[in-house]
Amino acid sequence: MSGSIYGKNFQISTWGESHGKALGVVIDGCPAGLSLCEEDIQKDLDRRKPGMSPFSTPRKENDTAEILSGVFEGKTTGTPISLIIHNTNQRSYDYTEIAKSYRPGHADYTYDEKYGFRDYRGGGRSSGRETTARVAAGAVAKKILQELGVDLMTYTLSIGPVAIDRTKFDHDEIFRNFLAMPDATAATAAAAFLHTQKEKEDSAGGIVECIITGLPSGVGEPVFEKLDAALGKAILSIGAVKGVEFGNGFESATLSGWENNDFFRYDEDGTLLKLTNHAGGITGGISDGFPITLRAAFKPTPSIHAAQQTVTKEGQNIDLQVEGRHDPIIVPRAVIVVEAMVALTLVDYLFQRIFSKMDLIKRAFLP
Repeated sequence: MSGSIYGKNFQISTWGESHGKALGVVIDGCPAGLSLCEEDIQKDLDRRKPGMSPFSTPRKENDTAEILSGVFEGKTTGTPISLIIHNTNQRSYDYTEIAKSYRPGHADYTYDEKYGFRDYRGGGRSSGRETTARVAAGAVAKKILQELGVDLMTYTLSIGPVAIDRTKFDHDEIFRNFLAMPDATAATAAAAFLHTQKEKEDSAGGIVECIITGLPSGVGEPVFEKLDAALGKAILSIGAVKGVEFGNGFESATLSGWENNDFFRYDEDGTLLKLTNHAGGITGGISDGFPITLRAAFKPTPSIHAAQQTVTKEGQNIDLQVEGRHDPIIVPRAVIVVEAMVALTLVDYLFQRIFSKMDLIKRAFLP
């Protein structure tokens, strides 16, 4: 299976399955001298691990990261960093009934068509549990971004029909409620909606928003490796994501050029300003130095207990009730996954930017 390696200048390779012995990631390209310990990684893993709220799977995993290589006396050495997270609470017998049938909304059928074989225990590599390794690697990338003054703020924008009220935005509230919503009133309404969905043995989707500040202008490549194209690929590689937009996104198709363009002005100190940020901080595939705003749409969790119509590998039509432990919504746990993929992409492209101009190269290499 190809496709488990991401990045060019800052590269990760993830491995492991949902019900295997462990998951992990190898990070290549991390510079030497970065302060790093397992606690740095654990903070982010705790934000995605299961069993932490009434709206996540009851599967209990400590998701404890162990650094196997690339760090000595609290500093990265410049060699590959290998991280491992052991699985400790698998219940593979929950999945024996679907070994020969296809769960609607899952990759069961497409994996069989591609490989002629699949790991039916929780989906194997197609399971959301694979993102554990991404989050671990993303924590390392975020440490680099912190050193460079780049900040990421990621949260749940909406769940089902319930969206936050931006006039009530409270950054601290993201970490106070189970749903990672920066609006306490919306979080309460979303929780009530999710309880209703659980009673119906159904699930829900939602939207995650990420705002990037502190990224300098000039990050991104023209044509095929635009920054928004790279971020789009990174976010769409998360299994349940069905759409990504930047700035005005799809709304821009309904606006006129006058309404959608961002006008420029210099202030009295000669600082360049944008009067609006409809482009979301990226123009022509290159960052413009203003905040980057992106949103990811997550589909409802496909594993629901309500009966669904499907087929078996032998050609039978059946009704299937998915057993096991599943999230009625994955959006709150996916917030840190989106943040991780954004961080990995930004570090990769920031490293690439060093080689875009002679003055940057001289600054990097000449004393």
